[in-house]
Amino acid sequence: MNKKTTNKNYIPQTRGKKTTRSTAPKREVKPTHKLYKKTGKRVNDSALKIRTRKIRSNKLRVIPLGGCEEVGRNMTVFEYDNDIVIVDMGIQFPEEDQPGISYIIPNTSYLQGKEKSIRGVIFTHGHLDHIGAAPILLEKLGNPLIVGGKLTLQMIKARQEDYKRNTSKNLKTREVDSYNYTLKLGKFKVKFFPVSHSIMDSMGVIIETPAGTIIHPGDWTLEHDPMGKKQRVDYRNLARLKKPTILMLESLGATNTKPPIPEKEMYKNIENIIRKAPGRVIIGTFSSMIERIKVVLEMAEKYKRKVAVDGFSMKTNIEIAKKLGYVKFNLKNLIDVKSISNYPDNKIIVIGTGAQGEENAVLSRIVNGVHRFIKFKKSDTVIFSSSVIPGNERTVQHLKDLIYRQVDNVIHSEIMDVHASGHSTKEDYKKVLKSIRPTYFVPVYANHYMLKEAAKLAREIGYKDKNILVPDNGSIMEFTPKTAKIQTKKVVTDPVMVDGLGVSNLQNIVLRDRQILAEEGMVVVIATLKGKKAKLIQNPDIISRGFVYLKENKELLDGIRKKVRKIIETHPEPLDADFVKNKIRNDIGQFLFSKTGKRPMVLPVVIEV
Repeated sequence: MNKKTTNKNYIPQTRGKKTTRSTAPKREVKPTHKLYKKTGKRVNDSALKIRTRKIRSNKLRVIPLGGCEEVGRNMTVFEYDNDIVIVDMGIQFPEEDQPGISYIIPNTSYLQGKEKSIRGVIFTHGHLDHIGAAPILLEKLGNPLIVGGKLTLQMIKARQEDYKRNTSKNLKTREVDSYNYTLKLGKFKVKFFPVSHSIMDSMGVIIETPAGTIIHPGDWTLEHDPMGKKQRVDYRNLARLKKPTILMLESLGATNTKPPIPEKEMYKNIENIIRKAPGRVIIGTFSSMIERIKVVLEMAEKYKRKVAVDGFSMKTNIEIAKKLGYVKFNLKNLIDVKSISNYPDNKIIVIGTGAQGEENAVLSRIVNGVHRFIKFKKSDTVIFSSSVIPGNERTVQHLKDLIYRQVDNVIHSEIMDVHASGHSTKEDYKKVLKSIRPTYFVPVYANHYMLKEAAKLAREIGYKDKNILVPDNGSIMEFTPKTAKIQTKKVVTDPVMVDGLGVSNLQNIVLRDRQILAEEGMVVVIATLKGKKAKLIQNPDIISRGFVYLKENKELLDGIRKKVRKIIETHPEPLDADFVKNKIRNDIGQFLFSKTGKRPMVLPVVIEV
């Protein structure tokens, strides 16, 4: 063996020449460099600079994929170097101009190809606008670790089972059972803090990075008069977190000037109603209001009433809460809804879903007369113990009108305080901002006008515009230890529609067709042709649905048939069925608009025999 190969100072050949340390090229990395030790390979300076630049990136990117232009669809991506943490995966309920859509979920195309960088998904609480999209999106993103409170995780598992049976066992979960808990997710250090909200196990998230500290309470309120053993949440300790701090504050209450309704007062009102009600008490509320359901069950026991719980999601959530020990009550007081006729009316309470006017929920089925076991009576007392989700106002008002026609005693928040919101007021926003004193303020989780109103509140207490960032869905916010800005470019956040079991972000054409059918109706034109010259066998058949009643519009019907006959008689030979269909669609569409001012959907059918 050559002596030089055993010399510790010997450096392997470069470009065919043997060199010693003194003659080694200046751009080469010394063998003692950590990259050399780790890989055993030589690295030149330029490659090292590129590598170092990637590792030492000090920018924190925060990207809302939903929840910053609407109520619901809440989901935010936090990205530092090659690590990603996600907070919430919620759904948005469809608007009135989206017929047939079950719900809307965030668009995750930005995360395509980055699945292996996702270190965890944190859920702040169990409302559907925060966990509803989890089964679909977790599967799409490779089932990353999910983190949440005990009740929240159980609700996600139940929703996962509804989505695909026997798949909840595949979820990788980490339960947060203490606020002293610290979790390391890549370069993110995650901590938690208690939050007052209208569902148990609500928690806020602290995400620490070298570029800044994120404070994200999820949904929140300031409880001014807590019930029972609950303690008033104090946010002042968050002011001591490492700066710069970035407060991402849910802003649904930024325009609310009404004084908050204490829970004690709300429950006192409900108890008085139950005590005085001459007949059955039927309470409509959210299925996630576990604590409210628990208190009503206790009231029922006090006034010797039996309780029937109805609605699939409500039954599921009560079973989860009972299993976790969150709800304890005398099982003898709980009866099946089909047996309520076995008891006097003044000994019955029904707790059900549907206070938002959902088509297949309990209240809607009762008022429309399709519930198998409950029909409204004049002596019933109906309580709407929930707020109206923005966008549902017309639907809820219609439901109330229908119930008022059948029941003499209907109670809702316009009449009496029978609901305490899980969201805050304008004054509470100022209190929280003054308590936490964040470096940067980012209003989130609301319509855009609410975000702007929240930003105004921050200015009122002294925040400057450079320290306030108002994002849209898809905005890329970048933070360093000294700077904060929103990039001009955005990531794709087009809504993804869930229609039954189908999931697609290409629903615009389908929705447009549904809207046309709903507003203008359709006309079907059936032309049966025979022979080489494709002559009409008989008069074209015309079918109208949702457009006009043809028996009362004989002149219009004759005009359509005359137009179709002319198109068939003048078509070029040989027959081109597609050409004929398009010609019928266009010409009949124009004819109907000229005669009626409407543009129904025209569906031509050409049959060759």
